Amino acid sequence: MTNFSIRRPKFTIVAMLLFLIFGFVSVTNLPLQLFPNINPPVAAVVTSYSGASPEEVEDKVTKPLESQLATTSGLNKISSTTSEGMTLILLEFSWTTSIDDVELDIINTIRQTPLPDDANEPSFLKFDPSMMPMMQLAITGDDDILAIQDLVDDLRLELEKVPGVASIDEAGSMIEEVQINLNQDELTTNNLTQQDIIQTIQSHNTSMPGGTVSNGDLSLTTRVISELVTVEEIEELVVGVSADGSELTLTDVAEVEVTTGDTEVITRANQEPAIQFTIMKESESNTVLVSNAVNDRMDELLDDSKYDELNAVMLYDEGSYINSAIASVTNALIFGGILAMLVLFFFLRNLKTPLIVGIAIPFSIIVTFAFLYFAGIGLNLMSLGGLALGIGMLVDNAIVVIENIYRHLSMNKKPKQAALDGTKEVSSAIIASTLTTVSVFLPIVFISGLVANLFREFALAVSFSLLASLLVALTVVPMIASRILKKPNEDREAKRMQSSFMKGMDRSIRWVLMHRLAVLFITFILLVAGGLGLMNVGTELIPDSDQGTFTVDVELEQGTTVDRTQDTVNAIEDVLSDYREISDFVSTAGSSDQNVMSGNSGSHQAQIFVNMAPLDQRQISTSDFIESIESEVARVDRDAEISLSTVGSLGTEANTLVFTISDPNSERLYESAQELEEELLSIREVRDLELSIEETSPEIQIEVDRTLARENALAPAQIAQQVHDLTRGQLASALQTEDNNLYDILVQLDPEFTEDIEALENLQLQNGNGEFVALSEVAEIVEGESPATIQRMQQEEAVEFTVYYSTSTTLGDISRLVEEAVDEVELDEQTTFSYGGEQELLEDSIGSMALAVVLAIIFIYLVMAAQFESFKMPFVIMFTVPLVVIGVALALLATQTALSVTVFIGLIVLIGIVVNNAIVLVDYVNQRKASGMTTFEALVVSVKDRTRPILMTSLTTILGMVPLALGLGEGAELQQPMALAVIGGLISSTFLTLFVIPVVYSLFDKQTRRRRYVTVEGEFSEVDDRARSLPPIVETERVSEYGYTEQSIADSSSNRPENEALEDPERSEQIISNVSKDENSKDQITQDDSLSKDDILKLLEQIVHTSKENKKDKDQ
Repeated sequence: MTNFSIRRPKFTIVAMLLFLIFGFVSVTNLPLQLFPNINPPVAAVVTSYSGASPEEVEDKVTKPLESQLATTSGLNKISSTTSEGMTLILLEFSWTTSIDDVELDIINTIRQTPLPDDANEPSFLKFDPSMMPMMQLAITGDDDILAIQDLVDDLRLELEKVPGVASIDEAGSMIEEVQINLNQDELTTNNLTQQDIIQTIQSHNTSMPGGTVSNGDLSLTTRVISELVTVEEIEELVVGVSADGSELTLTDVAEVEVTTGDTEVITRANQEPAIQFTIMKESESNTVLVSNAVNDRMDELLDDSKYDELNAVMLYDEGSYINSAIASVTNALIFGGILAMLVLFFFLRNLKTPLIVGIAIPFSIIVTFAFLYFAGIGLNLMSLGGLALGIGMLVDNAIVVIENIYRHLSMNKKPKQAALDGTKEVSSAIIASTLTTVSVFLPIVFISGLVANLFREFALAVSFSLLASLLVALTVVPMIASRILKKPNEDREAKRMQSSFMKGMDRSIRWVLMHRLAVLFITFILLVAGGLGLMNVGTELIPDSDQGTFTVDVELEQGTTVDRTQDTVNAIEDVLSDYREISDFVSTAGSSDQNVMSGNSGSHQAQIFVNMAPLDQRQISTSDFIESIESEVARVDRDAEISLSTVGSLGTEANTLVFTISDPNSERLYESAQELEEELLSIREVRDLELSIEETSPEIQIEVDRTLARENALAPAQIAQQVHDLTRGQLASALQTEDNNLYDILVQLDPEFTEDIEALENLQLQNGNGEFVALSEVAEIVEGESPATIQRMQQEEAVEFTVYYSTSTTLGDISRLVEEAVDEVELDEQTTFSYGGEQELLEDSIGSMALAVVLAIIFIYLVMAAQFESFKMPFVIMFTVPLVVIGVALALLATQTALSVTVFIGLIVLIGIVVNNAIVLVDYVNQRKASGMTTFEALVVSVKDRTRPILMTSLTTILGMVPLALGLGEGAELQQPMALAVIGGLISSTFLTLFVIPVVYSLFDKQTRRRRYVTVEGEFSEVDDRARSLPPIVETERVSEYGYTEQSIADSSSNRPENEALEDPERSEQIISNVSKDENSKDQITQDDSLSKDDILKLLEQIVHTSKENKKDKDQ
């Protein structure tokens, strides 16, 4: 392939252009996402049972459904939340289970479960990422909401026309209606009921089709129409006859007005009344494209004079965040590539070689885009993170090739020959190194869960880019190098070998090989220290990204009015408006569709969504800012529970730990929960704590006296229905005006007749005899409490704890503190403790990550064994793997970064990277040995020759990761720990590889395996054990400070006994002199005349002794 590309350059260029065209076309069609598609195997079954208490719903609906659903295949956990009239059962399956596969089984199960007749049929729901809103914004205006809401509705309709927008939910608008407030006294006086008024309105506002009539040749349909089109017509309706026989109109018994309905939700943006839009995209639409289209259309509409008085406040735009995050990773990728090219120039001091290698970067990336497109992978933080990680690795193969070509050119070879020889010499090494790096990603086939979902696209992106770079290194690089690189005017390689750096490397590697035990001992100590360091950095699932938003949740006592809740919100908004780190905020008090989805569904609850200023305009992270203001915010209302939180990378609340305790004995469960709550609140790292035990809300309970009811010809259900209608009001009909405005007609008692308990006791009910009786005559009215929500876990009653912890604490640390608190409480044996949320995912991921690491090591070993045709050499190379622990530990400790899934991904990648340096080194050692060198000299020469390419490839990878390690830009927090781990591991493994691997190699090689030590001036020096197999010519390697490299020492033993030479120092010197004069004498000596090992050592000691004596004589 290399020879063909050098001989056929035009063919190679055409092939390159074809690849580039495929890549450019592909990148324009790749979808942009924040994360890979993660579909958690979670489903829910929702059942409503109107009018039933939580206890009744639990017994008749929840428990039967749980019992049947618990047998579903692949189910890991079942939990439920039961409240008045409703139950929600959450089913969590193993990650290997597809919800689509079990959906039919679940539906059949719930249909076969016996439930009460008046309970609705259970609904099956499965998690769909498209159900999450794509964008949220608030619209404000110069006038009040009532004046602008029609204009806002027009704006909503226009935005719904944007391609890709599925729907836009609206909250905060005010609805006008016709309210008919009845006077109870007038009704009873004239023997009228609320139902009579409703029937009168309905009978006068009707449109009903009739039969057909003939009109000549036509057959026409008929319709009877009587419509109310004005409020005056409603007021003039005759509802009855007074006692004196005159007609009673509606105004005689009620007040009629057009007004806004009772406010259930109050929405404000930056302390101004607002209407909130929640935009949902179509499931298959590209988030970024739809977001851009909506923003463009919004700008066009707001520039239109029709919408001059409207202003938009953007709360959340997923598309914009994706754009920013991907732009940050792209910038890191570009800067990493530039740094990698600077490294090449620094080492080679030649402008052409960095440019040649620089071609490998864009070419490999563009070709990778084509691979990603055909693999169905989009551009997201993980796939682009893989490219950013690989930016330095992309040039590794090209660096090794171009460096070797340059070395051959320095030997005065012709460019074409140098390109061919240089590439062929390292081709096996770079193929092996690429395959080993790619092989670390094979375990994704065998793992599942969150790690697999996050890792798969990352792994494929790195693998595709490396394979593309290998193709470039073997074809394009030698082809270009053979054309533009020229033979230098001098032998630069010889000159480089005489540099002080190379001489230092020579001394260093010789010292290392002479002190192998010391080197291995130091390395072992460093490994132990690194392992201990990793145990103290803490753990977390995934780093939380600073998305620049947080929420303030407010909860007051059950039953609190929305106006009282809004007072608390106003006070919080006053605090928020004082901080310049905050750009916008939108508050929603009371009930709305959006609040129901987030858990806030009562008038006593509110939520404030806060947008932070851009990252470059503030000096503090969102999480740290929350901690700095939460005490001030909490002080605004001591009666309210106020909590601040931000969303983590996976959509869960950041810096929270969720766990559950369950017990078949509910009384014991709640006692344990209370004790544990007190224990947890005493922990300094705990900012706040929430329990799923809800306080019961106060309510007025009307207890029907069945005897009195029967005496008044009333059934309890009739009493309940009349009280319901009278206190809540009823929709009678709708009024459509001549200008097509539509108003609901609400009939209700005037609020003064239902405003307090005394008024309620006097509520007039019509009995079975047509007479009116006060409510107090058939029922007793008392103050009570509504029942609480019931939580269950694994078919047992449970309490869920949500622990909010400080940003300085890791998930692993807070988990340990919680477990200590649980031990302190001493839960009953029947009480079950289990984690949820991120800690549960982390525990599930640990097994997958451990399996991935083990399989990666096995695959790398097998690939190298096949490449080297040896089981021993790959084993030597694998000693580089533990060396990464040292650097990773130092990097994480220095930056206070916790172990996480992304760090483990970095470790897995490191395993594939670090062996590459050892492969290049060991492969070159084998080549030198094959050329006739001894093992010792082959190791020395290989380290000297391969130091430059090893440092270059490592530095390009390290510097390529520096922009990510700095954590600059949106979404950079996700890749930062991975980059830090790779940089730290590469630094330690690179430098230690140059010295530890030669030591390990020497221990496995027959020539250098065994050594003896002699003491020279108090220092230990190794004696090569190869001398045992030699005749009286003793080949040994001496420490460099004595000036020896490899010396041949021989003796003509036929003239004098061996023992005589050992006993006489002068004779020893004569032996050495004779050997240096006649080196050929060693060929004439036979194996039978060889000295024993002990004799060799004695001889060497005599030599050293003589050397010392001579030195003393000279000094004197």
